[in-house]
Amino acid sequence: MKTIKRYIERLTKSAAKNTAQSVALIAVVMMSALTLPATAQTLDKGAIGEIVRDYLLENPEVVRDALIELDRREKEAEAVALQQMVEDPQSPLFSSEFQVVLGNPDGDVTLVEFFDYNCGYCKRAYSDLARLLDEDENLRVVLKEFPVLGQPSAEAARVAVAVNKVAPEKYAEFHEKLLLGRGQANHASSMEAAIDVGVSKSDLEVVIGSDLVDKTVGEVYALAKSLGMTGTPSYVVGNEVVPGAIGYAALKSKIDALRACGETSCS
Repeated sequence: MKTIKRYIERLTKSAAKNTAQSVALIAVVMMSALTLPATAQTLDKGAIGEIVRDYLLENPEVVRDALIELDRREKEAEAVALQQMVEDPQSPLFSSEFQVVLGNPDGDVTLVEFFDYNCGYCKRAYSDLARLLDEDENLRVVLKEFPVLGQPSAEAARVAVAVNKVAPEKYAEFHEKLLLGRGQANHASSMEAAIDVGVSKSDLEVVIGSDLVDKTVGEVYALAKSLGMTGTPSYVVGNEVVPGAIGYAALKSKIDALRACGETSCS
């Protein structure tokens, strides 16, 4: 027993000053029985477990260091995955069969907006987006239905997805009418807006009842989660995630900088 304890202590001393080694330490100790001298391996698993337990109780900082390092590695992996997604023009963030594209489909800059039809900030931010589209003939805007404000918003999103499927040429008009309309956006109000702009009610009902809507909204929720988004409006410009209604001037500045130096802020 003492031989095993001394063996474990030797393993841990070399790792004491290195966080990365500390992370692996617990696993190394647990596996060490496999490489111990034959005489030591005669101990049963319970005895070895007791030794490991005693060591960790005497040196709890090993567990702390391991958890800290694990959290760091997970965050680093998430950051890498996020960077890869925002840098890939073919990712679902920029190129999805479910999304809406306004402006120039071949534009040199893409602005992605995640929005909710019942979001007051989205309503106020609409004029910023409309102005950018009006002034910039090379801007590509991708809209993502992100209903985060309850069931009425989810109902409106379902109708909007159906409008984009049935009559994509009518979507921009429908979008403006519903987003800027008075009262709550829900199934009834969104259907009314769609019919007012000339979309067939029967055609809409067929799509609303299909799995297309669930796939569309599901993809957007997954993207938002990956990007760390929790509210609307939220934007992606270049490789930057921009939360909140930051206004026309700030958005234009980022778009201009992206063209000038490939980043949303030129030093």
